[in-house]
Amino acid sequence: MPQLNKGGKFVFGLSLIHDDLIVQFPTQALEEYRLLNDDKIITFTGSKITGGFCVTTYSLLSTSKLSHILDECQQLKNRSFQQGTLITYKGRKYTWLTLKENGSIQLTPQLLKQLNLDVGNELLCIRSSDIAFTMGAKGPLLEKAHNYKGNIKRY
Repeated sequence: MPQLNKGGKFVFGLSLIHDDLIVQFPTQALEEYRLLNDDKIITFTGSKITGGFCVTTYSLLSTSKLSHILDECQQLKNRSFQQGTLITYKGRKYTWLTLKENGSIQLTPQLLKQLNLDVGNELLCIRSSDIAFTMGAKGPLLEKAHNYKGNIKRY
């Protein structure tokens, strides 16, 4: 996994949004965040600079200092709305998605549009914290990845 600049964030790889709206998460991210232990994941909107979305699991979020999100947003906790539909909580937008056994998700056309993403976009998988990683769609880190002379695995 490369570190694109000294002291900078680590990246797991680049993931393409395929024609069927499938996004494959990098193997190392799946392992580090133990995503395959859960069949449902939580995604939420990324930063203004990076865009895209962040990924976590119910188990990681519920045992973190951000567990109040699930406590205060029962819809998300109970998945009492259609997957891929964004709900707003304190300025961020959240949804839940089914994680396939191979470590991929399928976005909905509506979610793709709401996240300002398009088929064919490459998302940079970035280690963000100990509870979530980011699938960044824009910004200086993505530009560095595209210009990186080393090997960045593509999914």
